[in-house]
Amino acid sequence: MLYFTRWKVTAILLTAFVVMLFAVPNFLPASTVASWPKWAQRHIVLGLDLQGGSHLLLAVDTKAVRKELLDTLRDDTRRVLREARVGYTGLVVRGSSVEVRVRENSQLDLALTKVKTLSQPLGGILGTTGDRNVDVTNDGNLIKLRETDPAILERVRQAVDQSIQIIERRINELGTVEPLIAREGSDRILVQVPGLQDPTRLKALLGKTAKLDFRMVDTAVTPEQAQQGQLPPEDEVLHGTGKDAGQAYVVEKRILVSGADLTDAQPGFDSRTSEPVVNFRFNTSGARKFAEVTQANVGKPFAIVLDNQVISAPVIREPILGGSGQISGNFTVQSANDLAILLRAGALPAPLTIIEERTVGPGLGADSIRQGKISSYVGAVMVVIFMFATYGLFGLFANIAVAINVAMIFGVLSMLNATLTLPGIAGIVLTVGIAVDSNVLIYERIREEVRAGRSPINAIDAGFTRALATILDSNITTFIAAAVLFYIGTGPVRGFAVTLGIGIITTVFTAFTMTRLIVAYWVRWRRPQHVPI
Repeated sequence: MLYFTRWKVTAILLTAFVVMLFAVPNFLPASTVASWPKWAQRHIVLGLDLQGGSHLLLAVDTKAVRKELLDTLRDDTRRVLREARVGYTGLVVRGSSVEVRVRENSQLDLALTKVKTLSQPLGGILGTTGDRNVDVTNDGNLIKLRETDPAILERVRQAVDQSIQIIERRINELGTVEPLIAREGSDRILVQVPGLQDPTRLKALLGKTAKLDFRMVDTAVTPEQAQQGQLPPEDEVLHGTGKDAGQAYVVEKRILVSGADLTDAQPGFDSRTSEPVVNFRFNTSGARKFAEVTQANVGKPFAIVLDNQVISAPVIREPILGGSGQISGNFTVQSANDLAILLRAGALPAPLTIIEERTVGPGLGADSIRQGKISSYVGAVMVVIFMFATYGLFGLFANIAVAINVAMIFGVLSMLNATLTLPGIAGIVLTVGIAVDSNVLIYERIREEVRAGRSPINAIDAGFTRALATILDSNITTFIAAAVLFYIGTGPVRGFAVTLGIGIITTVFTAFTMTRLIVAYWVRWRRPQHVPI
């Protein structure tokens, strides 16, 4: 155990040096690090509790989810009945169910058979759960379809999962660093953005569903006629945004092209007016549909609708066949950029409501850093004094190994661009205790071997060898606990788990390579006649 080949010594020292080298950018000015290669610019990101930032708790609008499910169920009911050529009347959404009345009794059985195909089993992790998404009942010719509670809960869960992905894309487009986005309960999402002191723009981005669609403007009916009750059933009245906020448009409900067909959206400037615009591009399917629409409606206005508001209603002057276009709507540079971000990130499956908002100032973070530093320094000094007083020269060896251990923890955190929180600092302090504990086990084992009559070199060798199993057992169980905390916990708990897990790995490395290497070279140099513990 005390013999090291040259290549092992090189590998140990090189590994420790390279890992510690990644921690260097954290202690240099940002202007200095900016000139380095990208791979060398990794650093630790301070969390919300250390540098301040914005904290938002969002809730998915479950009423909107239910409404969307019922609207979809109504449309599906219309489709299957038309495909089966079943005569019906009174297809409406009433309360929490869809109702439809079959005109002829002879077609009731056929209608029931067709609408029951809309009732599908709900899937689970291990297969179907036994529940179905739709309950179908009838009272004579009146058929009622109701979304089941398990189906609604499953759709809310899916909406939260989709919203988390879209929120992450939107925030990343802002250029912020290491946001925390996590599920809270069944229908809530926690968003923490370190370093963002003004959450106004963030709330504006997250508060928009960003459902974009392209529809035709019905020029046969004026807004005044629509407001007097002459609105056709296939039309609706929508209002403009920005400078056109007071203007009303009669727009067809039928969506010609949806925002789901967009592949890219970028802010730009109109070549003729130099006004900010948003340039967009469709996928193959969207380009084909957009070309067909513009070919068939030259000279007619069409509406670009975002979240049921008309942001632009240009006239189609010629067919647009290239699959790309331009949205102009009295934008500012920032509003055009924000709209492009929303369109690139995609539409939220349901509206989000901000139910909690906090802004953590940098003063609180500075206080946390100061207190964390003080506690870390006090703990480190007490450990150094204890180890040196208890084990003498070997305590000094242990202290050197622990210092390398802490430097390696910061190096690994920098390599991962990890976020360091106050609980993360607590994890590092705890790691120092664990690292010292490993050395204590080794040294106490060496003492036992000396008492048993072994020679100093044999006692040292046996101490490292026989303490290995005990140290591995204790560290593996602690690492399992850290892994469970990481996968189950959120926010600060995960920060603590990350630093603790990394610290355990570096502790095992330093205890059985660095400390042993130092002791081995000391033994080779001094050839001791007794162990100075």
